[in-house]
Formats: sequence, C-alpha cells, structure tokens
Amino acid sequence: MKLLTVNVGRPAPSEHTDAEGGTGIDKRPVDGPVRVTAPGPRGTGGSGLAGDAVVDLRFHGGDDQAVYAYAREDLDEWERELGRELANGYFGENLTTSGVDVTGALIGERWRVGPRLLLEVSAPRIPCRTFHGWMAEHGWIKRFTQAAVPGAFLRVVEEGEIRAGDAVEVVHRPDHEVSIGLAFQALTIRRELLPRLLDAGGALEEDAREKALKYVARQGG
Repeated sequence: MKLLTVNVGRPAPSEHTDAEGGTGIDKRPVDGPVRVTAPGPRGTGGSGLAGDAVVDLRFHGGDDQAVYAYAREDLDEWERELGRELANGYFGENLTTSGVDVTGALIGERWRVGPRLLLEVSAPRIPCRTFHGWMAEHGWIKRFTQAAVPGAFLRVVEEGEIRAGDAVEVVHRPDHEVSIGLAFQALTIRRELLPRLLDAGGALEEDAREKALKYVARQGG
C-alpha cells in the first residue's frame, strides 16, 4: 500500500460555487515533500497540506477534513465508465493511493503514511455542486452517490512530511463495522443506516453524529 501522488490545488474561479475566491478542487501532483498538519476547526481551518487551497471554509476543510484520499483503483473504474482519462488528483483528492481499501476503511482507522505522519479516517466525501460542475458529467451527483465509492477524509493525529511513493500502513483498526462505504450510504441514500454510525464512538464526525442522533430521536429512541 502506498501513495502514488500527493496533490495540492490553488484557488481558481468557478461558476459552480458562490464562495469568494472560487474553488481549490483542481489538485495536481507535486514533487518533493509536503508538510501535513492539523489545520484547525471547521470555519477557520482549511487543508492540512501545505500549499493546498480550501476556499469555502463553510463546508470544507478543518480538522475532520484535513486530508482527502481516493484510490487509484476507483479512479480507474470511473475512467472505464466515463470513457475519459482521470489524472491523479482530478477528484480533488490530496492523496491518490494504490492498494488501499479506502471505501472499506473504518471510521477511526489509523494510517501511518511515510515515516512520521499519522492520519485517522473521519468521514466520507459527500458530493457538492462544485464537484458536479467540475466533472461536467450529466447527473454526476446521482451517479457518484449510487456508486458509493466516495473516498475518505482524514484528520491529522501526528504531523509529518509525505511524498509520492511513501508507504501507507494501517496501524489501528477499530472494533466496529462502520466503514466509509456504510457511512456514505447512511448519509445519502440509506438513512435507515444512520443509527449504526453511532457505533464509531468518538471518532465519528460531529455532523454525522448529529444526523444519526436526530434520526434515532425521530424513530422514538
């Protein structure tokens, strides 16, 4: 398991967002080491990667979305379905991985990336209209949601530098079954799965916890 590329983006104008400054979704592979740190809470903290832009801090970035990973194997599947080339970073991911089961990763699972960086799986990526506009594919949000291979957001537990080719090692796997794939379906098209998210305990992102608790309350506990 390894990093194929480390990808960062700069702000660019976009008609598909109302955020001042546009979007940083256009991520490109970089040479050399990239420093990764905890960016701070949502609303003030952006990306965890030095030199990477997160523009709309209302909905993106912060400690629970410090790093976004997507599997090259899943990009390859999308290439076949869409009939077009998808370069590493094209989905806006910071880390394009090889050999990592990103969809099957558990909330709270920890990855050692390179010699020092320690990341913790926090949440699936939920598609937005900026992503839809960037992809320019008819019905993209619906297609992406139905495929249920969303990639994973990660929080920074121990800071460090990373670069293309670094090893990725799963060093902790929690004792529950709340995977990125399950969490994504619960938060999108299978709301009946929401109570299961609570099994992830303190590793569950706060927005997901609130949605799960509200669903349980509506169902009478």
